[in-house]
Amino acid sequence: RPHRHGNSAEMFFMLSGSARILSGDEVLTAGTGDLVVVPPGLPHAFAAEPGGDADLLIVITPGVERFEYFRHLRRIALGEVTPESLLEVQEVYDTYFLPSAVWDDERRGGRERDDA
Repeated sequence: RPHRHGNSAEMFFMLSGSARILSGDEVLTAGTGDLVVVPPGLPHAFAAEPGGDADLLIVITPGVERFEYFRHLRRIALGEVTPESLLEVQEVYDTYFLPSAVWDDERRGGRERDDA
């Protein structure tokens, strides 16, 4: 889901494969060996290319609590808590979810929005 970090930059280094990365209002394609840096406050998201795989090394700096964040995501996947529960802990993880029409269009296959 598109999100931003108030205090942290996030770096995506592509180990293998290809990914689509939202950075602000732009969707980039990153391939093996590429590095994408998203500064604090800029909306971003990422996903493997449709039908493909992507191995990424992600670095967030300065560091924020991530271990419990991923445990929380696991609890969501197991149905133990709702996805909405993340909204209650956004400040703890410096991860603020937000809408992105650009990313929604990308995930629908890149079709342009009717209002564009």
